[in-house]
Parts: sequence; C-alpha cells; structure tokens
Amino acid sequence: MWKQLIGKFPRKSQKSDQEHSRNPNSGPSVSSQGSGRANPNSPVTKRASAAVFPACAIAGIEPLLAFKDVSSSDKLNLFISKLSLCCVVFDFTDTVKNTQEKELKRDTLFELLDFISQNPPKLSEPAVLASCKMCSVNLFRPFPPNSRSSNLSSGENDLDDEPTFDPAWAHLQLVYEFLLKFITSSSLESKVAKKYINNSYILKFIDLFDSEDPRERDCLKAILHRIYGKYMVHRPFIRKSIGNVLYRFVFENEKHNGIAELLEIFGSVITGFALPLKEEHKIFLSRALIPLHKPKSLGIYFQQLLYCVSQFIEKDPKLASGVIEGLLRYWPITNSQKEVMFLGELEEVLEVISVAEFEKVMVPLFWRLGRCINSYHFQVAERALFLWNNDQVMNLIAQNRQVILPIVIPSLEANVQNHWNQAVLNLTSNVRKIIAELDDALVSTCIERYQEERERKNSEVEKRNKVWERLENVASLQPMSRNTAVLVSH
Repeated sequence: MWKQLIGKFPRKSQKSDQEHSRNPNSGPSVSSQGSGRANPNSPVTKRASAAVFPACAIAGIEPLLAFKDVSSSDKLNLFISKLSLCCVVFDFTDTVKNTQEKELKRDTLFELLDFISQNPPKLSEPAVLASCKMCSVNLFRPFPPNSRSSNLSSGENDLDDEPTFDPAWAHLQLVYEFLLKFITSSSLESKVAKKYINNSYILKFIDLFDSEDPRERDCLKAILHRIYGKYMVHRPFIRKSIGNVLYRFVFENEKHNGIAELLEIFGSVITGFALPLKEEHKIFLSRALIPLHKPKSLGIYFQQLLYCVSQFIEKDPKLASGVIEGLLRYWPITNSQKEVMFLGELEEVLEVISVAEFEKVMVPLFWRLGRCINSYHFQVAERALFLWNNDQVMNLIAQNRQVILPIVIPSLEANVQNHWNQAVLNLTSNVRKIIAELDDALVSTCIERYQEERERKNSEVEKRNKVWERLENVASLQPMSRNTAVLVSH
C-alpha cells in the first residue's frame, strides 16, 4: 500500500539531488533541544506527510501547520486534519520501515495531546467523530504476529517469564493519553460523545485488556474507570461485559491477562453500589467472584479479588456466610499455596461476620480447619493455627465452643502426637492452652472422647489384622492346583 501511495507523488529530480549533495544543511532540521523531531516547515517533511496521508483526503487545511499558526476559528479544522493524519497504522515489528513517517505521526500525536490538554473550545460533532475514529483505528487494529497478546494463561507461564511489550508502544501510549484527556475534557459534551463511545466501542475496548503489555493494561484501566464514571447510561453494560469476561475465564479456558485490572475497576465500582444491594449485584458475587477462586492462577489477581469480596461483605454483612460456603466449595485440597491464601481470606471474612451468619457455617468450616491443622505442609498448618490469635475469631469460638471444640480438639491431639514440624507443634501447644482457658471441663471431656475413639479404632484395626492373618494361614494350607480358573459371580 505504501508503495502505491508514495508512487503517486513525484520523486526528487537528479538536479535537486545534486543540490542536496552540495548543501548538506538542506535536509530535515533538528530542534536545538536535540529532540530529533522533524521540522514541519521543511520540504522533506511535507513530502513525507503527503506519503503518509494523501493531500486530497485531508479536508480543508494542511495538517502540518502548528495550532499557534492558525486562527481560533480554524483550530478545530486543523485538529480534525491532524487526527486524520494519525489514522494510518504502521508495522512496528520492522524497525527500519517507514521511520520518517512514524516520527511524523508521533510528533502529530504530541501536538494533539497538547491541544486537548489545554481545554480547547467546545468540540464539534465532527471533531468528536474524528477523535473516536483515530483512537479506534490505532487501538482496535488488526495486529501483526507476536505484537499483541498471545492469549496465554497467566497461570501457565513460568515464573521467570518476562511480560511482552508491544513494539508500537511509542505511538500507543500517546493514543491512550489522548483518549484519557479527550474523555475527561470539559470541552466534550457527554450527549455528543455517547453517540460514538457506544456499547460496541466499549466492548472492543474491554477486549483489549487481554494484552500482555502491563503498561497498556494500566492505561485501559484508567480510561475505562473514567468512562464508567462519566457515562451513567453505559454502567450496566460495562458491568455485564466485565462479568462475561470473568465467566469465560473461569468456566471455559482460564486464559486472560487482564483479570487483575478488571477486578481493580470492579472494586471501585462496588464501593458506589447503593443499599440495599440489587439482586443483580449479589448474583455477580456468587456466580463470578466466588468461582474466581477456582483457577490455578489465583495468586496473580488474589489481592484484587479479596478487595472486591470484602467490599461486598462491608456493604451487606449477611453475604459473609455465602462467601464462606463458596470458599469451602472451591477449597484447594492439593494446592498448598492457594490453601494459605484461602485461610487468609477466611480470616478477613470472620473478622466482620455476625454471630448469626457464623453459626450457619461453623460446622463445615471447622471441619475443614481441622484438616488444615493436620496438613503436612507446615505453612498451611501454621496459617490455620494462627486464626486462634485473632480476638474476633476467638470471640466467635467462645460463644459456640460446645459445637466447635469437639470438632477441632481431635485434630490438635493428632498434631501433638504425629506432626513432623516443630513450629507447628509449638503453635498446637499454644492453641491447646488457649482453649483450656475457655472451658477446661469441656476440653477434658473432648480429650477423653478422642482417646476412647482412638482406642476403639486401634482395637478394630487389630481385629481386622487378626482376621486377615487367619485367612492367610488357612489359604496357605490349601493345595495349589495348576491351571485353575476361578469364576466370580456378581
């Protein structure tokens, strides 16, 4: 395409080439600050602009003029012309291709960013359209191979993997900064902007969160947050679209690079929910946020997820028991690192849960905690035992000790007798002292029951072993017959 465009314009004559060789200073000028940007007034730069964008397609005004060089009435026309000039997308995987054109476009993006940052006059509808088009062309473009997200699951990457940086970032960063300034500008009327920043635009924008470039995801996060704040009409659609991304991530492929950023946006959204919470929001908690505990890559977005869940419980404490039930449903039996994270989140929930909600889940909860106390992974056992140092948790246990202590005391006694880690043994002894201070008589009774149960089980094991020994002795006295097939009927 570029060969066709450039071929439409006359090449320099041999005479001009000779003049240039005699006068080296006739080339593109460089600013005194050493920025390396081309001088817009030089003929070489103007020829480059023609190659980048055909003059016939630029309506009304030369885009290389500076804003200070035109009258106030022409500034918006120049603004539109510069936006049109920046609608050409280059291949940045080839570093030596179109270098002059790329530099010209970058300079123009700087000018546009500076113009929109200085509170220009009210933007006309053509200016709004041209702004949205320029951002769309650059951000929603078809990408060359290896220049965007390869859509790998963050949980499947090796720990030593470095993030992938987009080679077009020198331009993309300026486009994102322009879009952020454009959306927040006082010169932009929301009524006009809503025509072009519509559901389709927002959906494509949310799709960009799968980028592997963390710089791009940060820009997307800031802009989407501003869109959500400024355009109330789009809020339900944005929430629904983010929810759909989370559903696909959890229930389909567990592959997405921007889950942490999307949850960070949603965390601030939850803080603005009115009370009482709508059923829509409660469904989002149970169907999207709670299942997000399932994927292997939980550690990458755990802090953002924990903040969202905490905000929901702060808004409506009655949701705490449902959250605990969800944690128990997705409890990571074979993943000790996730188990430690679950125990940390569990403590956060228990600090704010009411007694009534706690009593709904305390039996399955402490049954699971008992298994964690007996875990042979010392970090899991330690984290479970640390819960007893929390005053709020101890207060809940004390009020329901008749139910809880019979569940956990067998686990504590088993630790004392069998656990290999000295730190876990010390913590177990401390917990035993704490619960003895709560109700020494109940603790003694539970220990006696545990010992009786243990003796009963040992007796059953001994009887079973004797039966097997007798069967083996009887079998050893029977003659062995060759080629004997045994038919077993069901």
